[in-house]
Amino acid sequence: MHKICKTITGAVLSAALLINLNASAQVAPKAPAELPKNWHLMDLKTDGYFGISLNQAYQFLKGKKSKPVVIATIDSGIDTAQADLKPVLWVNTKEIPGNGIDDDKNGYVDDVHGWDFLGGPGGKCDFTETTEEVREYNRLKPKYENLTSAPAGSEKEFAYWEKVKLIHNQTVTKSSEELKQLQPILNALMATSGYVKRALNLKADGTFKKGDLAKITTSNDTISQSKNVWQSVFEQEGGNETNAKIINDLSEYLQKLNNDVNPDLDARKRIVGDDPNVQDGKPYGNNLLKFADAEHGTGVAGLIGAVRNNKYGIDGVADNVRIMAIKAVPNGDEYDKDIANAIRYAVDNGARVINMSFGKKLSPHKAWVDAAFKYAADKNVLLVQAAGNDNQDVDAKPQFPNDTFEDGSVTDLDNVISVGASAAKKDAELAGSFSNYGKKNVDIFAPGVKVTSVNMDTEFNTADGTSFASPITAGVAALILEYYPKLSAKQVKQAILESAAPLTGTMVLKPGSKTEKVDFTTLSKTGGIVNAYRAVLIASKMKPELAN
Repeated sequence: MHKICKTITGAVLSAALLINLNASAQVAPKAPAELPKNWHLMDLKTDGYFGISLNQAYQFLKGKKSKPVVIATIDSGIDTAQADLKPVLWVNTKEIPGNGIDDDKNGYVDDVHGWDFLGGPGGKCDFTETTEEVREYNRLKPKYENLTSAPAGSEKEFAYWEKVKLIHNQTVTKSSEELKQLQPILNALMATSGYVKRALNLKADGTFKKGDLAKITTSNDTISQSKNVWQSVFEQEGGNETNAKIINDLSEYLQKLNNDVNPDLDARKRIVGDDPNVQDGKPYGNNLLKFADAEHGTGVAGLIGAVRNNKYGIDGVADNVRIMAIKAVPNGDEYDKDIANAIRYAVDNGARVINMSFGKKLSPHKAWVDAAFKYAADKNVLLVQAAGNDNQDVDAKPQFPNDTFEDGSVTDLDNVISVGASAAKKDAELAGSFSNYGKKNVDIFAPGVKVTSVNMDTEFNTADGTSFASPITAGVAALILEYYPKLSAKQVKQAILESAAPLTGTMVLKPGSKTEKVDFTTLSKTGGIVNAYRAVLIASKMKPELAN
C-alpha cells in the first residue's frame, strides 16, 4: 500500500455498515482500549506495553556524551516548519539559502534541508502517481499486447510482460472494486460530518474529535445517525483523530485507486520533465519539501527524532539527530531512478542511517537500486526499510526494494534491516494483521500498530503500518551511533538484531488470518521485537571496526 502506511482501516468499513444499515438502529463495534500515545517507547515488564524499552536505554546512557548523527528519510517530504522537527532538521551549511546557486556544486541548487526528486520547474511536484505495474503495463502494451508468444530475441522481456500484465490486471480489478465500495462511504462520511459540524455550530472548515460528540444532544434522527457513525469511526481510530484527517486520508487513497484505473501517464514528463527510464546523471527536481502529501514523511521523521522533553508533540527515539529530508515517494509507487538517486544523495551528504518507508510489487530498474544499496554499503551507511503492509510472506512474494540482488551477487547485505510491525500487547494480536513477514527476508519486528507521531496540521497522528516500525528501528540505530559513533553499519545492524529476544512459544495470529496461529519466531529472522536498551548495551561492548 501507498508508502507502506495503512490508510483505510476497519473503522471506515464499520462506519459503512452503520451508514448502510441505518446507524440509529445499530450497535457500534466494541472500542479498543485507548493506548498511551508513547506506548511504542515503553517497556513490557515495567509498563505492560511491548515497546522498545527506551527509558531504560537512556538510563544506561546517562552521563555519556553523544555526537550528532545525520539520518535521512526517503519519503513523501516533510513539514520543515513543524515545531517538533524544525530544531532537528539537517542543514547543508555549504549552501546559501535562496540564492538560486549550487554553492557546494553537488548538482542540487539550494538543497538546504534535502531534495525533492519529484519536483519540477516553477515549484511543482509530481506527488500523485500510479502503481509501477500500471506504468510498466502501459509502457510494454504497444509492443506485446497482440502477441501470444515471444518474438525471437525478446523472450526475457516477453516473460516480464506476462508477469506485469497479470499483476496489472489484479491491481486494476482490485482498485475498481475498492473505488465502487469506498466512494459511497466517503460521500456518506462527508455528509454525516456536515451534520455533526452544524450540530456543534462549527464553520464549514471546522473539525471535531471523539470528545466533541458528547456535546450533541438531539432528537433529530439524521443528526443522531451521523453522531453514531462518527462515534464508531473514532472508537476504532482513537481519540486523537479528527474528522478532517479521516476524510482526507480516505480521499487520498481514493485518488490513488483512481490513478490505477484512470492513470495520468504524462504527469512525470509534464511536471518533472525527465525520463524516469533513463539514468543519465542530468539534474532534476527542486528543493521544496512540503506539499499536501508530506504528512507521511513528517510522521516518520517525528518518530525518529522529534525534540525530546519539550512538552510538545511526541518524543522521538534519538536525542541528537539531524534529519535530512528527501522527497521521492508519491501517493502511488516510487520510481527506481528516484530511489537510487536519493540513496546516493543521502550517502554523499553525510547520512549514517537512511530510513525507507515505502515499497512496491515491481522494480523495472532494480539494478540501479541494487547499485545504490552497494554504494551505501561501501560508504558504511545503514539502510532501514519497512517490510510492507500486504500481510504476505515476502520470502515467497518479494517486495521492492530488497537486498536480494538482480545479478545474484548478494542475497543479504550487512547494512540493510527489514522491519515488520508489532502491536502493544504480548497476545495473539502481537503481529500486525497487515504486516508482511518472512523468516529469511524480514529481520525484526518493531511497534507499528496504533503508533502516534507528529502531524502537519494537528498535534498528533495515530496510524498503523510498517512505515512506523521502520523509523522507530532507524531511530534506535541513530541512538547507537550517537554514543558509539565508531561502530560500523554492520555492527549497528548486529546490535539491533541481537536486541530482539526470540519469542519462542508466543502463538500469534498469522498476518492476514483471523484464525490461523503461528509461533511469532516464524515471522522474521530474529523472531523478536527491537529493544533499544539491549541494543545500546550490546553496542557498548563492541570493539569498533572503523579506524579512530
